[in-house]
Amino acid sequence: MTDTVTGLVLARLTDYAQPLFTFYDEGTGERTELSGATLGNWAAKIANYLRDEIGVAPGDAVRVDLPEHWQTAAVVLGAWWAGARVLVGDAGQDPLVAFVTRDGIDAHDVDEVVVVPLDPFAMGSRDLPLGVSDFGDAVRTHGDQYRPGGAGPLAVNDLPTSAVSSAASDVSAGQRVLSTREWASADGLVANFAAPLLAGASLVWVRGADDARIDALAATEKVDVVLR
Repeated sequence: MTDTVTGLVLARLTDYAQPLFTFYDEGTGERTELSGATLGNWAAKIANYLRDEIGVAPGDAVRVDLPEHWQTAAVVLGAWWAGARVLVGDAGQDPLVAFVTRDGIDAHDVDEVVVVPLDPFAMGSRDLPLGVSDFGDAVRTHGDQYRPGGAGPLAVNDLPTSAVSSAASDVSAGQRVLSTREWASADGLVANFAAPLLAGASLVWVRGADDARIDALAATEKVDVVLR
């Protein structure tokens, strides 16, 4: 397996200008929509940062301690594009870098810590402790094109890249899918995030909506499938 998960996701796109990932947070009122081109550019910046500044090579571990968000999607796709093994939950192994929320800084004893603001516009996090990087400052200056060096043997915790890349999904290419299913765990990240994208679907992920609101959003977003 030499293809990265992210490379396979992007290869399934037929129109890079169409929405690939849309994020709703009913608690904050956020709605952020990213086309395949935009999400791919963010993933490329992150992959370039990981390779050029952190020295991540295929097979190395990257910790992602973040809730579901469009920036989390970009971080995961960027890490996979760099060939990294994404660590979530209680997975072991010392990562080269950890992407965390501001509240999660002290939970990780890692040489490189990047605070992700989970902001609609990727605005910066200020007054961070010495040695902790801001997501925007760290990745924005890197190129939005990436030439991958191959995939590592593991994609998420102990799950092989080959298994993740071939993960089955109940959705089909070209469908627009609204989901509230978690992807903060290894199994959830594969089944509820990677698999729909690998199937060629466009994912609308919603936090904090009740059933009536989900039905309304499904109509507004013209989705084909709702997964709750």
